[in-house]
Formats: sequence, structure tokens, C-alpha cells
Amino acid sequence: MELRDAIPADLAGITEIYNHAVRETTAIWNETEVDLANRIAWHADRQRLGYPVLVAVEGGEVLGYASFGDWRAFDGYRHTVEHSVYVRTDAQGRGLGVVLMQALIDRARALGKHVMVAGVEAGNRGSIRLHEKLGFRQVGLMPQVGTKFGVWLDLAFLQLVLDDRAAP
Repeated sequence: MELRDAIPADLAGITEIYNHAVRETTAIWNETEVDLANRIAWHADRQRLGYPVLVAVEGGEVLGYASFGDWRAFDGYRHTVEHSVYVRTDAQGRGLGVVLMQALIDRARALGKHVMVAGVEAGNRGSIRLHEKLGFRQVGLMPQVGTKFGVWLDLAFLQLVLDDRAAP
């Protein structure tokens, strides 16, 4: 398995993983699948902002990906990022989520970020356990703020403080 920055050839695999999550899970609270052009624009935007899109690749196939972006669009939040990590269903349970997340955390630290935020559907125990294993702690729960598949969804917020700076 190779872990590296995504290249244009990886975007079809990223699109497939994203769309599977849209169709089959509550990991993404979108109900509309995206096309390759959408992921190309998303990737270009991440690159323009200096943010990583990492992929785990094996045999030329994308098994998982992770990225982060601005948490909120106001200057005061510039030291905080929110991330996403997705692993293809048939590659889950191999530790790829941990590998992707550790690399993403390292990238956030290298960019001088102070806090990494995760917004996770509260019933997604696997994702919550993954984050807790990496040192994230739950800091909030927002009941019934989302919906998908005809049910209300609760949003758990977890965060990891990336450094011990007393001031920005």
C-alpha cells in the first residue's frame, strides 16, 4: 500500500468512494452523487488553498482518501481545519483510516494549524472510535441537525489540539 498526495488519475477512485458513501451511508449528509468534474474542482480548490488530499493506493486503485479544509470561513478560525477520511468498503479493517489520519494530522501540524475538527454522525461508532484512538475527544453533540434516509441525524463534534501554543 502506498500513501501519497492525490494526482488527477486518482480522482475517479475518490469519486467512486465518495458516491458510495452518499448512496449507502450517513457518513456524508449529501443525497446527490457527484461527477468527476466535481471532484476535479474540489481537488483543485484544495491545492489552491495549500491543503492536502492524501490517498492510499494499492495496485493502482484508490483504497481510501483523506483531506482537510477551512473549518469556517472567518479569519478568526484560520488555525482550525475540519477533515474527512473515507476508506473503500472492501478495504476497511486494514488500518488504512489510521494511516491516512496520522498523515493528515502531520500535514496539519506542518501547516501550523492548531486544532483539527471532526464532524461525525453520532451513530457512527467506528469513526468515533478511530478518532478517539488518535487522541480526538468529543466536545459537542447536536441532536437532529441533519437528515438522510428519512431519519434525523445527530452530529458529534470531536477535536484534536495539534500543538501546545499558548497564543496564535
